[in-house]
Amino acid sequence: MQTVGKIVRERRQNRGLTLAALAQAVGVTKGYISMIENHRVTNPPSQQILAQMEIALAIGKGELQRAAAWQNTPAPVKEQFEVVADAAEQGQELARWLKSATSQRSDGAKSLDQLHKSGELSKRINGLLRKGKKSAAASSRANSPRSESIDGRVPLRYQVPVINRVAAGYPRDFTDLDFPRHVADEYVSVPGITDNDAFAARVVGDSMQPDYREGDIVVFSPAATFTDGCDCFVRLEPDHETTFKRVFIEKKTGLVRLQPLNANYPPRVLERQQIAGMYRAVWRFSPLG
Repeated sequence: MQTVGKIVRERRQNRGLTLAALAQAVGVTKGYISMIENHRVTNPPSQQILAQMEIALAIGKGELQRAAAWQNTPAPVKEQFEVVADAAEQGQELARWLKSATSQRSDGAKSLDQLHKSGELSKRINGLLRKGKKSAAASSRANSPRSESIDGRVPLRYQVPVINRVAAGYPRDFTDLDFPRHVADEYVSVPGITDNDAFAARVVGDSMQPDYREGDIVVFSPAATFTDGCDCFVRLEPDHETTFKRVFIEKKTGLVRLQPLNANYPPRVLERQQIAGMYRAVWRFSPLG
């Protein structure tokens, strides 16, 4: 199934709409639309925004919401679904072959008994079973963390670009939207990083003390799974505004709470659509002393 971002981009381009035009029709910023299309939004948009997009892009009702639900499906469930879907397709393939092989007996086609006695039926079924096992194994490898490397070896070290500073205080402007991918004036070498989109930023301010101090370099991974209460680089709307906070999502309301670790700073509670992206912190480099 296609992702929300891919569906939105293809339909928007086919209809000749600019990012700004779609954003205006939906009631969000063009930066948020761009983040969705480029898969840089941690969680899919709210159902209300998805419904507005479907109207603006003349997409079938519920199509984007189904795509969003698939994106939120855990990897093990997706894998099992794909195995079941493959099995169903194999069953349909066998049924089509049987119908073709036995439908014109007066013209010399074989009966089901003849197919069984000749071994053709067993050969066909065994072939489908082998195909199913290969498909399941491929699906399992594709969902494995080791699949990042084509030969199964995870690289030991990866150069992560330090792209800017992230405010551990009040949100600050951030200007990386046009930053060339993997190009920076400075890099940090991080053991075991396999996320090609990982980036690092220096901490500014003291709202995340005592765990993080000003000058610390924190590495963030867009591929890392978000868990409630993890520390994240958070991109806010309007465009370019970012901050570094511990993130909690209220289960009942869906509101996002950005919690400083320093008690001198108050938390900030936002609607989900005000969050353009959340990237989990995975490494920290702190000076000694």
